[in-house]
Amino acid sequence: MQRVLATFGLGLKIFDAYRPQMSVDHLVRWFQDHQYNKMKLIYYPDLDKADLFKQGFIAKQSAHSRASTLDVTLVSLSSENVIALDMGTHWDFFGEESWTHHIAISPEQRENRMLLQQVMTQAGFRGLKQEWWHFSLENEPFSQTYFNFPVE
Repeated sequence: MQRVLATFGLGLKIFDAYRPQMSVDHLVRWFQDHQYNKMKLIYYPDLDKADLFKQGFIAKQSAHSRASTLDVTLVSLSSENVIALDMGTHWDFFGEESWTHHIAISPEQRENRMLLQQVMTQAGFRGLKQEWWHFSLENEPFSQTYFNFPVE
């Protein structure tokens, strides 16, 4: 994927990859603590924490724990500083604005999302309709396993 994108002066930035189940468990506990809402305005301004579970944004088991899921974006490599392309929302924003095919974004943002989808699909990944950044291998080698080994 990086070689293909590099021909266009682009690359992939990985936000998140393997996540042990113990980290998912911690995240679930954090989201169940309804007293802590410090990041609400940034990541889920139009939702209550409980809605994040109901709408499938947060789950007790994550595809990231199967070691075949990535959260990524496209970046421009054409300057000294690596610059993320505008995707319409930031990574991990929970709301319809983050849906892959959301139309109330600019043509450039839609184009960037579609390019990311195309590149990842051609590399054997499938996207998640609610998160433009989330991709899992089509043929996951451990599709029923949630690993729990720590990352050091």
